[in-house]
Amino acid sequence: MASSVKLGDRLESYVDKLVEKGRYGSRSEVLREGVRLVHEREAWLEMVQAQVNEGLADVDAGRVISLDQAFDDLADRYRQWPR
Repeated sequence: MASSVKLGDRLESYVDKLVEKGRYGSRSEVLREGVRLVHEREAWLEMVQAQVNEGLADVDAGRVISLDQAFDDLADRYRQWPR
């Protein structure tokens, strides 16, 4: 299935320059790379959102500690690291 993409003058020019410089072999390679990067970013954002939701569920369920306790726990862990 062939498709046409309109990027606008600025992005079209940028894609052309990347191909001219030899960074990519074709315009299609540039666009595939761009879509791959968007896919990676979206997957990362979904993972972050899942972790935020998990944290909020922990708060709602009362599975939390005070900030002072968290700092104390971290300080204890730091003191136990080999030097």
